Amino acid sequence: EVQLVESGGGLVQAGGSLRLSCAASGFSFDNYGIGWFRQAPGKEREGVSCISTSDGDTYYGDSVKGRFTLSVDKTKNMVYLQMNSLKPEDTAVYYCARTEVTFTNSMLPEYEYDYWGQGTQVTVSS
Repeated sequence: EVQLVESGGGLVQAGGSLRLSCAASGFSFDNYGIGWFRQAPGKEREGVSCISTSDGDTYYGDSVKGRFTLSVDKTKNMVYLQMNSLKPEDTAVYYCARTEVTFTNSMLPEYEYDYWGQGTQVTVSS
């Protein structure tokens, strides 16, 4: 059974940092890609970051470039999203998701992802 479980969300002041974790089970990172998305109240879900597992390249949405970093630990089947210099506009529920696309040279749209975690809340206070 495929499962994705996010953790690490919480309340942080603007300028602070958080590291989100996504524990994956039921599949191998060698055969699937992973992405992070977020959804703020009243807004559409937005792509945050993804990894092209065939070459290890990572991609980021314009709003988080230079502040967020996606990493993968294949030995633990874990994906991380290090978030630095957080802003109030980063407040959202963050999701990790799985895709069958293993090579990409850009952010992938939502419809490319087939399994999603339940999400973890990130709140950034001003």
